[in-house]
Amino acid sequence: MTDRLYYTDSFLYDFEADVIEVLSPSSASQHPAVILDRTAFYPTSGGQVFDTGWMAPLDAASETGRTRVIEVAEREDDEVLHFLRCTTSIAKGTRIRGLIDADRRRDHMQQHSGQHVLSAAFVRLFDLPTVSFHMGDDYCSIDLETNSLAPEQVEAAEQLANEVILEDRPVEIRFVTQEVGRSLGLRKPPRGDKDELRLIDIHDFDLTACGGTHVRGTGQIGCILLRKVEKVRQGIRVEFVCGLRAVTTARRDYSTLAEAAGLYSAHVWNLPQQIRKGQEELKAVRRSREQLLGELAEKHAAGILSETAVTNGRRVVSCLFPDHDLTYIKLLAQKLTRLEPNVVALLGSTSGQPSLIFAQSAGQPFDMGALMKDVLGKLGGRGGGSKDMAQGGPADLARMEAALGECVRTLNTLK
Repeated sequence: MTDRLYYTDSFLYDFEADVIEVLSPSSASQHPAVILDRTAFYPTSGGQVFDTGWMAPLDAASETGRTRVIEVAEREDDEVLHFLRCTTSIAKGTRIRGLIDADRRRDHMQQHSGQHVLSAAFVRLFDLPTVSFHMGDDYCSIDLETNSLAPEQVEAAEQLANEVILEDRPVEIRFVTQEVGRSLGLRKPPRGDKDELRLIDIHDFDLTACGGTHVRGTGQIGCILLRKVEKVRQGIRVEFVCGLRAVTTARRDYSTLAEAAGLYSAHVWNLPQQIRKGQEELKAVRRSREQLLGELAEKHAAGILSETAVTNGRRVVSCLFPDHDLTYIKLLAQKLTRLEPNVVALLGSTSGQPSLIFAQSAGQPFDMGALMKDVLGKLGGRGGGSKDMAQGGPADLARMEAALGECVRTLNTLK
């Protein structure tokens, strides 16, 4: 089994090892992989993502024969697979030098150690255990076992976590048996399939079993910034970022807020007030527009009815509008069928997405939904509706006018 060097030294970025197995690309992975007798590369596990870096034969020049380590994973038998871009000059028995991407490793250490501090803060303050941890490229998250989380609780946990970081408490690695581990009051119960537990001990604050890479002191985490809280299936998810990632995120957030505030000629602190004011003004404009549109549609409907003859006791209106959209012709149909009790309106729009609206005054004997389906059967498209109003989107725009004319002739012959 591969000796995992990161278990005792998370700051080991350069190491030597022997290749004990080379795996060809397969259906499971298009890249070759190697197994080493010892490694400092961390495989995806426990919510933390894998390390990347480089690997080269020990006797190769600095750049010659070096290949990229693109992913590291655990096999079912606990062996560590190092997936490579290629295995040129790396064969079984080769003595290699492994180089860890130090920037990526340091970021992961900050995020993972920060998660331990944050999870412990939620337990200490509110007795809310963490049920899962996820580390992404942009943000990390923990899922808390609770149905609700108040903003004040989020701020309190963030405050306590950053106080622990400021105190630069030692972070130590300890190895104990399962029996001893269960007697130490670990924050998270250990897995039962390990004879030996690796404990991460944040001095006088948190003690938990973990196989990940961690900082030596909480001060190296830098800071913790909580950003988003949302309800998920198993509780409440809290998104956060730590260290340099938190600085980058905060700078991006502030730049976005500053740009938005500039559009309002306001300070970023006044942005919510300006947005609320703008939303209220927009609502007022929409109400005014809807009122004016309704008045226009009613006058338009009255004009159309005055020009439509009564045939067999009803007025059958057919209009195709190239400059009015679906919203307007639907409103127009409602006005037409409410102004008089004997109206059937067959309206179409070719503005934007082609649309059809069929409507009739309450009490009329036809079925607009069935009529719409019949027309769309000829023109193509989808739609439907009730007895008094139906809506559809025809596919054959060129035949819309002819189809409406045919409907008018049919309806006018009915008593």
